[in-house]
Amino acid sequence: MARAAEPAGIAAGINQIEGYLLLQTERDAARERARRLSARLDWLTSAQRAEVERLYLQDQLAVTEQTLRKVVRRCEELRAEYQEVYRTLRRRLLLVCLLGAAALAGGFAAALTVR
Repeated sequence: MARAAEPAGIAAGINQIEGYLLLQTERDAARERARRLSARLDWLTSAQRAEVERLYLQDQLAVTEQTLRKVVRRCEELRAEYQEVYRTLRRRLLLVCLLGAAALAGGFAAALTVR
């Protein structure tokens, strides 16, 4: 997650490290799931067991990659939506402030001309 006080390069580096660690954690978890699956298939030879684990791991990592890509796409969509809402709110706030300042200036001008 990018922090406001950090330069963009540092934030990008931190994001890369976080992504790498996330991927390694998922790879380790998928490897463990593959071992548990192959352990239940006690009739497999060692070579077959290794092949089942390799294929399971490959499939799990593909699913993880696909899921992460969907999450990234959705995050980008949400960021764009929130930025647009933020821009709209800023424009409205600026308009209200300008109208308020104009109303105050008009009120002061009216008060000065009444005297």
